[in-house]
Amino acid sequence: MTQPGTDPLQAWIGRSEVAQDVARVQPALALAVTLDRADLQARLRAPGATLPPAWHWLYFLPTALQSTLAADGHPAKGGFLPPVPLPRRMWAGSRLAFLAPVAFDAALARDSRIVRIDSKSGRSGALVLVTVRHEIRADGVLAVVDEHDIVYREAATAAAGAAAAAAPAPSEPARKADFTRTVHPDPVLLFRYSAVTFNGHRIHYDRSYVTQVEGYPGLVVHGPLQATLLLDLLDRHLPGARVARFAFRALVPVFDTASFTLCGAQDGAKDAGRVQLWTLTPDGRVAMDATAELA
Repeated sequence: MTQPGTDPLQAWIGRSEVAQDVARVQPALALAVTLDRADLQARLRAPGATLPPAWHWLYFLPTALQSTLAADGHPAKGGFLPPVPLPRRMWAGSRLAFLAPVAFDAALARDSRIVRIDSKSGRSGALVLVTVRHEIRADGVLAVVDEHDIVYREAATAAAGAAAAAAPAPSEPARKADFTRTVHPDPVLLFRYSAVTFNGHRIHYDRSYVTQVEGYPGLVVHGPLQATLLLDLLDRHLPGARVARFAFRALVPVFDTASFTLCGAQDGAKDAGRVQLWTLTPDGRVAMDATAELA
């Protein structure tokens, strides 16, 4: 790790920006049908409905001009985020607290601040981890705190992409799931999620780019889509349960080339208030590890 004071990127710590939006219902209805949840869509239309946990990702969407996008479809670096001299950018994980409900049509305000930048050298080469803390208010009330980890990596090669796809997750005892669901991440699902979140990252929809440039075997399932599917699994298993906190970490990528499995297990009795959630690759590796704490 670079020693404090020697990394010019450290100057970006403390930078902030603010944004406003409105919690309109239409993006939530679009996500509900993307998740194949007609019942949830009906719930969202009911009087007094509120935003499901982590669905604030449907708002404050990027608005970079087409001419300013980088080759990978992301907005060009610089401005609020530091100019990390590494070309690949991925969502590594988040730690979220849901402090108050978000009613539809509420006025939203987001205060974002860079709180940490770590430069490291890993198994796949140099990487930089940037942590951004988002505080979201709905009609003036602090509703969501989201600490978002962004990882930047070196340019890909076919060999590096294949190695990333095959890299084993950290060894751990086998887990026993109390409830599961199988998901087939076909290109339409990935496209619809990219559309509803206005995500232009080409690894999620451009097969020639992701295989020939990034070196992956197929389209990459979005990290936040996996996290959303895990929360959706919890809602299917415990309808009406209120999530107070949620944290997840992406370990290995998942692709559209085969189905993957959503898993959940409760710690102790049903009122214990803690649920372990994870996704499994087709060969049984943990791809995303998550924990939900119920109110």
